[in-house]
Amino acid sequence: MRLTRQTNYAIRILMYCAANDGRLSRIPEIAAAYSVSELFLFKILQPLVENSLVTTVRGRNGGVKLGRPAAEISLFDVVRVTEENFAMAECFENDAADCPLIDSCGLNSALREALGAFFDVLMHHSIADLIKERPINTLLGIHAAEPRPVAH
Repeated sequence: MRLTRQTNYAIRILMYCAANDGRLSRIPEIAAAYSVSELFLFKILQPLVENSLVTTVRGRNGGVKLGRPAAEISLFDVVRVTEENFAMAECFENDAADCPLIDSCGLNSALREALGAFFDVLMHHSIADLIKERPINTLLGIHAAEPRPVAH
């Protein structure tokens, strides 16, 4: 299974916000940190906001912040809202009814078990786990001394 670029950057947005210690993060700063376009990040932000993984504050001093503590946002939470399709093989798709083995295929069963295991692992890792004990603040150009509005 390969995650989309959208999922990859959705996780990165959340990591950035978590590393920013509750302060509002601005999309231009996140885009610069990851060398990606702001437009692309704004597109990714929509499902994160709709599913309360991120909240936005509008206005001149606005930005984004985590919708709940980083320790309460699992990787599965992100993958679930950013990935459109979890079909690992053609037989997972709705139009696979032409296969004579559809109801008794060992491959289908094995792949469903593998997908379940994949989801289980993602459920056991949080955004907080990804930034814990790593110097990502420095790597992303986040400086603790910068005066910024604190998100409430």
